[in-house]
Amino acid sequence: MMKILPTSEKKWYLVYTNPRAEKKVAKSYEQLGFEYFLPLQRTIKQWSDRKKWVEEPLFKSYVFIKIDLEKSIYHVLSVAGASRFVQFNGRAAEVDEREINIVKKLLGNLSDLTILNSSTDYLEHEEGDAIEIVAGPLMGCEGKFLNKKGSQSVLIELKTMQQVVCVSMPLAYIRPKNNPKNKIA
Repeated sequence: MMKILPTSEKKWYLVYTNPRAEKKVAKSYEQLGFEYFLPLQRTIKQWSDRKKWVEEPLFKSYVFIKIDLEKSIYHVLSVAGASRFVQFNGRAAEVDEREINIVKKLLGNLSDLTILNSSTDYLEHEEGDAIEIVAGPLMGCEGKFLNKKGSQSVLIELKTMQQVVCVSMPLAYIRPKNNPKNKIA
């Protein structure tokens, strides 16, 4: 009797790269046929003689990759510039597909975006209520409300990556979590 083994499922993981090697690692993954995601943002860099628009990684030293870990771990880490997988409890940390989609939505629809380096960076501000976003491109996401210098901002924590994204959006787009009566008109 032949036993049918379950097919392995591809999942998103986070590869930590050497400093400033994100684009090189992503290009190597592309050449190897891996599905990867390297979120980039356009910023202005100034040199002594000029200013120039450049694309920089949104998350420094990180590249997302969707793989069957058991089959591809050697190939992923053998790429020049790839250092290791981000780990929790000694295992490669899986990144929830929803977090990947949040980042893609942020890049595609919002220009007022700030990445804070770790979840402790915003503790200097007074933490607000837990909220959910009920309209706009991030509808369905949850976060924390922060009123910063008169503008409305929402903190969305991407737990797997230990990153916090701060986004400005109209107050009408958010409501306190667990309060279904506050719907937008």
